Amino acid sequence: MATWIERHRNILDFTLSSLLRRKRKNAALVSVYTLIVFLLASVLFFTYALRKEASILLIGAPEMIVQKLVAGRQEPIPVAYIEQIRAIRGVSSVQARLWGYYYDPVVGANYTLMVAEDPDLSPGGIAVGEGLARIRLAAAGDTIEFMTYRGVTIELEIRKTFSSESGLVSSDLVLISENDFREVFGVQTHYSTDLAVTVRNPKELPTIALKVAEMLPDTRQILREELLRTYDAIFNWRGGILLAILMGAVLAFIIFAWDKASGLSMEEKREIGILKAVGWETSDIIRMKFWEGLVVSLSSFLMGILLAYIHVFFTSFMLFEPVLKGWAVLYPQFKITPFIDGAQVASLFFLTVVPYTVATIIPSWRAAVVDPDSVMR
Repeated sequence: MATWIERHRNILDFTLSSLLRRKRKNAALVSVYTLIVFLLASVLFFTYALRKEASILLIGAPEMIVQKLVAGRQEPIPVAYIEQIRAIRGVSSVQARLWGYYYDPVVGANYTLMVAEDPDLSPGGIAVGEGLARIRLAAAGDTIEFMTYRGVTIELEIRKTFSSESGLVSSDLVLISENDFREVFGVQTHYSTDLAVTVRNPKELPTIALKVAEMLPDTRQILREELLRTYDAIFNWRGGILLAILMGAVLAFIIFAWDKASGLSMEEKREIGILKAVGWETSDIIRMKFWEGLVVSLSSFLMGILLAYIHVFFTSFMLFEPVLKGWAVLYPQFKITPFIDGAQVASLFFLTVVPYTVATIIPSWRAAVVDPDSVMR
């Protein structure tokens, strides 16, 4: 047992000394290796975290939304539809919603105006998101002008602003009273933007949606699960684009790493021959090269993962933020909650660490089985 421990200690000591002798080559390899892992892990972390944020936020979304369509486009829906939908067995509540988009030519951005039941939002008052307040340099007590559908300008006072923690959903949001909303957009009192439907048993949602479609053929039913699938598809698509862009760098790294790992220099071959001559077994040399490859690949992987974690969750994906968030004037400024998919990390580990480590063993074995005299000559 003592001999086995001593032999393995010698292998580890020689492995570290071998890495230090070629420190420039290994440092360059680790730098490139870490950069590739950092880029890939950043995209995976950010995409998964946004998907989780969206799924958590959509938990509070209506179970079903009913919209009226005219020529394939959404139109205001009659409030009279509420009673017809409420009469369907299994429906617990139907609520009319008022919301819309307002273009502000001052900053060249779209705001989301929504009516909410808030005692602070009496006619003449609004609540705005952090992004809107930031871009308009406005605070509570200031006023913002809105152009109504009649071409008349009205001023609405900011009663409160939302914090940056809710920026993902409230950055461009304007909460407004019902009277002011109808004044801005000209929506008549017996119409609303859409209807939010709640059911007693979520398993009956598809059946109830089918009944609504049969009863009101000019409407479209949107289930909350469909919204979740849409957001997943959007983030997966954006993340896939970025990964495709980085694929060229990944392939270049694979070629570079494979060449460095699979091709032994004359110095390394001579080193193996000397070790064989002084009594090292082939298994000892393979273990030494295995530890060399594992130290390089594992340290690069861990540093890349750590840098990606800092990049995504402390700097909000600063390098590639516009690619995945999309183009907008009112970028939400929010801190992403750390969500990490263990399966993605494991996949990245097997795609980066395992191939390089295995690639270092094969050429070492070939050199170790050759006669020491011929290798040293």
